[in-house]
Amino acid sequence: MSLSILILLHEFGHFVAARIFKVRVEKFYLFFNPWFSLFKFQHGETEYGLGWLPLGGYVKISGMIDESMDKEQLKLPPQPWEFRTKPAWQRLIIMLGGIIMNVLLGIFIYWMILFFSGEEFFPVKNMKYGLSADSIGREIGFKDGDQLIAIDGKPIDNFNKAPGTIIIDMASQVTVNRDGQRVDIPISQDQIRKIIDSKSAGDFISVRFPFMVDEVEPGTAAKELNLQPKDIVVAVNGEPAMYYNEVREKLQANAGSAVSITVLRDHKLITGSATLSSDGMLGVKVVTPDKFITSKKIHYGFFTALPAGINKAWQTLVSYVKQFALIFSPQVQGYKHVGGFISIANAFDATWDWGAFWAFTGFLSLALAFMNLLPIPALDGGHVLFTLIEIVTRRKPNEKFLEYAQVVGMVILLALIAYANGNDILHLFR
Repeated sequence: MSLSILILLHEFGHFVAARIFKVRVEKFYLFFNPWFSLFKFQHGETEYGLGWLPLGGYVKISGMIDESMDKEQLKLPPQPWEFRTKPAWQRLIIMLGGIIMNVLLGIFIYWMILFFSGEEFFPVKNMKYGLSADSIGREIGFKDGDQLIAIDGKPIDNFNKAPGTIIIDMASQVTVNRDGQRVDIPISQDQIRKIIDSKSAGDFISVRFPFMVDEVEPGTAAKELNLQPKDIVVAVNGEPAMYYNEVREKLQANAGSAVSITVLRDHKLITGSATLSSDGMLGVKVVTPDKFITSKKIHYGFFTALPAGINKAWQTLVSYVKQFALIFSPQVQGYKHVGGFISIANAFDATWDWGAFWAFTGFLSLALAFMNLLPIPALDGGHVLFTLIEIVTRRKPNEKFLEYAQVVGMVILLALIAYANGNDILHLFR
């Protein structure tokens, strides 16, 4: 649904810009419709419809070489309502219409999110238990209980941004407070690659908090152990473990086996035994970190949320461009993780959450704007590039050249789509 909204609004941006300059729009489609359409109707000069090939959408603008590859129309004498007869600056705005719409939508979404929900994060200074490090985090040099101070010499306040900043900025050093001592942890590009290659890249460091039971699920090891809400796990098989990541690791190591669990309940230690599920799950929902650590929440008014939304959209776009650059890094090898429709679907929460849905839709809108600005002939960016060259040189590219460029661009684009979705399929088998 998210992609459909973004595609429709992107194409609507082209549609509105074209109509402003009195350019005829012959078709407006969600998805492509080679050979036939699932649904269509005519309204005025424009045919609206739904295609069967879910690879995007398009508007067919009169007198323009686009996805339709309509060469016959270009053989006819130019008409005043055609794209090709308009000044270069007007054609440039029409081509940028979809990108502008996606940027404005991204800003609007973040504006509304900040207005209705505000912004909440864990300040580093409030993390009384420090951070938790998984196996990759420990390999890099982090230790459970470390207090984060700075990344590449820059002090950091918002812990929620720390893992992403280390990965995306390819940080070379992280400074922590360890048992009262200032410690610098060097990070190599190979270690960044290991983080990205892991199943849960953002969890190499996380918020450290006690493993306290919130709810017990029926028919599970936790029910067999007679665990109760507010029980705090302090040991697994007699080995001390009271923090979430420590308990999870020990449970995973004993998946499908019988374990003894010791909990603290009303200042008393209680020990019981049960057999874990094959995936190492105890069968409880745990109390979330915000019950132990004071988070910081920033509230915004309707008007103050707008500049904050613009700033968030800008930071999101900058972050995405940096992520895109990792694809071409030979050390990080980000190209291995380029994903298609399955990756996009997996990025949404398994349980429906309107806040998460709109936040990710805002991100996708800005990502779509950037991707469409790439100078590939089949994308808006290719048309923008040729139009800018025309404005600078005052010479319009040959229509035959534009036709060949469109074909090459479509081949490149389809190859990229095939590669991204092929990656998804390979990851499923792996």
